[in-house]
Amino acid sequence: MTRKINNSYALGQSNAPTTGGDMLKTRIDGTLVWEGVEDYTFVPRIWYGDRGVIAIGGPSYVNNIDYITITTTGNATDFGDLTVARNQASACSDGSTACFAGGRAGASGQYNATIDYITIATPGNATDFGDLSVGRQAGSGLSDGTRGLFAAGNAASGASNVIDYITIATTGNATDFGDLTVSVGNGLGSASNGTRGIWAGGWNNEVTIGYVIIDTTGNAVDFGDLTQWRYSMYGGCTSSTRAVFGASETASAGGYDNTLDYITMATTGNAADFGDLSVARYGAGLGSNNTRGVIAGGYNSVTTYLNAIEYITVDSLGNGADFGDLTASVNASGVTSGD
Repeated sequence: MTRKINNSYALGQSNAPTTGGDMLKTRIDGTLVWEGVEDYTFVPRIWYGDRGVIAIGGPSYVNNIDYITITTTGNATDFGDLTVARNQASACSDGSTACFAGGRAGASGQYNATIDYITIATPGNATDFGDLSVGRQAGSGLSDGTRGLFAAGNAASGASNVIDYITIATTGNATDFGDLTVSVGNGLGSASNGTRGIWAGGWNNEVTIGYVIIDTTGNAVDFGDLTQWRYSMYGGCTSSTRAVFGASETASAGGYDNTLDYITMATTGNAADFGDLSVARYGAGLGSNNTRGVIAGGYNSVTTYLNAIEYITVDSLGNGADFGDLTASVNASGVTSGD
């Protein structure tokens, strides 16, 4: 498709103009950019890649980051450390930089506001990016390749409806984006198709799906419903058209199941059955490379934490298969991808 612009695009980025009369200019920092208002062939921004990075979460409060190659199968490798030991962090990326936000930093209930970042292609420790507008755990993040959005979770005041946003290429504190349709705590699914940001389920919002337009600001509106109650899930598996949610706690107290739901992100409507995981669990971290989805860790009883990773092909209905193992048995991990 073609589209008029009046913005700047970094040379070499996937969203740079490919045709038209745009001028190449140099910023004061030496960065080459395209500037202009001509029509051009729009190449979508990329917010995913084949390296999955996983802030591996609980049950203890750790700073470990694992990584995998999503296109293959095999066990995870240590990437580096977060700046603050915590679990239940939210994750997003712009394809090059991954950000991990918030989480619970200790058993006494410190709701953390820290945002860290890493360069996905280069293993190493995270660096401080800035802070969320309020410390909270068990929210969920997503991106359109430029902006990262972090929504909901448990804060000191209780379940939150806050959506924050950052510009991933620029460090700094998060800014208010708007509100979800309802306050949500304890793990919700998230997904993006590059235009819409979608959140699903979560404690106090167990079946509702809502969405926003990522490059604007404003409150979420209703999308539809999940097939059942789902909370204690972290992220989602996406392609450019479809989002898959699951590995979640159910309406039964302490319940967990192996079912997955899917939606078509460009429309609205209720979710439908996708397939089943081979191991029932809740509290897993979900992510993808836009083709293959991975479901990492989780737990299936009070004391049984999992290191197992499963995978699915997002655009093909079906059951999960074994991928490999995390470096530790964990729940509530933040998962994103890039290269």
